Amino acid sequence: MSFEPRIEVQPDADALATAVAGELLSRLADLQASGGTPQIGLTGGTIAEAVHRELARLSPDADVDWGRVVVWFGDERFVPAGSPDRNAGQARAAFLDAVGATQVHEVPAADQVATAAEAAEAYGNAMREHGAGSFDVLMLGIGPDGHVASLFPGRPELDADDSVAVAVADSPKPPPERVSLTFAALNRADVVWFLASGEGKAEAVGRALAPEGSIAETPARGVNGSVETTWWLDRDSASAV
Repeated sequence: MSFEPRIEVQPDADALATAVAGELLSRLADLQASGGTPQIGLTGGTIAEAVHRELARLSPDADVDWGRVVVWFGDERFVPAGSPDRNAGQARAAFLDAVGATQVHEVPAADQVATAAEAAEAYGNAMREHGAGSFDVLMLGIGPDGHVASLFPGRPELDADDSVAVAVADSPKPPPERVSLTFAALNRADVVWFLASGEGKAEAVGRALAPEGSIAETPARGVNGSVETTWWLDRDSASAV
């Protein structure tokens, strides 16, 4: 079933981060109140960092047990575990450690396995073992080129639907080696939230939401939640919608 995406526009990046963090905490509290153990997917990037800081700030007053939230990442840079480029490291520093998240599933790092392909296989196996079959909420960014996770325009990884995660070599955006969930995995989500802030994202957001266009050109067009897809934008990133 296909749903029209919702578009939520906030005045600026700060307001956007606060709105997303507040809504996520509300959803997690509701899921836990009904007996669920929420499974969420995090993303990297500047606006995600702002959301994570707001989660750290707002969580003490929220009725969320972060020890009962299962955390995944839509993609990861294949670099050593201590690298500041790691999405997981950034999220831990910004909020996961502070709020007491204990069920955090990271993509193996470059000093833990030999190749990005091994990391992708291990991450896929972990998701098969510990995942619930779908994300309750999956947060994603969009690049100025329209990429989502580490699925870039015109790349062979766009067609890798026979696996959970795929290795990416020679990424057009540094670092060159990455691991990304595939479209098959990203689309196993009840709720997908795209986060975008700033004028630099406006053109890509406009292409992603246009009535016509190709996934090969704008990979973000290829991910939708089964129940809800919401684009969380600020005025600048929404200017071409």
